[in-house]
Amino acid sequence: MNKVTILTLFPESFEFLKTYGVIGKAISKGLLELEFVNIRDFSNDKHNHVDDTVYGGAAGMLMRPQPIYDALMSVKKPGSKVAYMSAAGSQFNQKLAIDFAEIKHLILICGHYEGIDARITNHYVDYEISIGDYVLTGGEIPAMVVIDSMARFIEGVVGKEESLVTDSHYNTLLQQDEFTKPRVFNGYMVPQDLISGDHKKIAAWNKKSAIEKTKRQRPDLYEKFLREENENGLN
Repeated sequence: MNKVTILTLFPESFEFLKTYGVIGKAISKGLLELEFVNIRDFSNDKHNHVDDTVYGGAAGMLMRPQPIYDALMSVKKPGSKVAYMSAAGSQFNQKLAIDFAEIKHLILICGHYEGIDARITNHYVDYEISIGDYVLTGGEIPAMVVIDSMARFIEGVVGKEESLVTDSHYNTLLQQDEFTKPRVFNGYMVPQDLISGDHKKIAAWNKKSAIEKTKRQRPDLYEKFLREENENGLN
């Protein structure tokens, strides 16, 4: 079983995940456990404050290290890995989602205000993770994104493994265009190769579609794909 512990000021915001889609099914099957820890419960301030002003006179408030450290130490075990949700972190991607699915106990720290004291991130965090180049009011939504993405790669959660390997970003290319019934909709037809029953034609069409879609929507990934193809051709 994989376990994800979330350190947050708003544990109630995660409750819906217990019955949400694939995550809810993973929990009901005993493949995933979610634990929510309220950082405020570990404050040694008589008013349960968890933030204070920033040294050096910077604007805003910063989460104090003591409540976060004590909350972290209450759940951390040998083998646990810790990730802090941060706009300044490394970009979260499919590879990290797969890597996180291999971690039996992942701890996610959700910051607020101007963030958290750097002594936590510098000494007690294994990953600093961003879900994009923008700033949110807290780390809860990024943590949900991480949980949703990595849960799909926990063994037994998604029934058909082939559906994972054709996802966008599993490899460099985006997922090919896909179609369902009816064959004709508003005059637009499903490509003939996809209804031919010829597996080679279908595979070739899917590859061509994935390449064209990547070139159109993500030129950066398309250039990466071309470099990989060139390198593989030289090997």
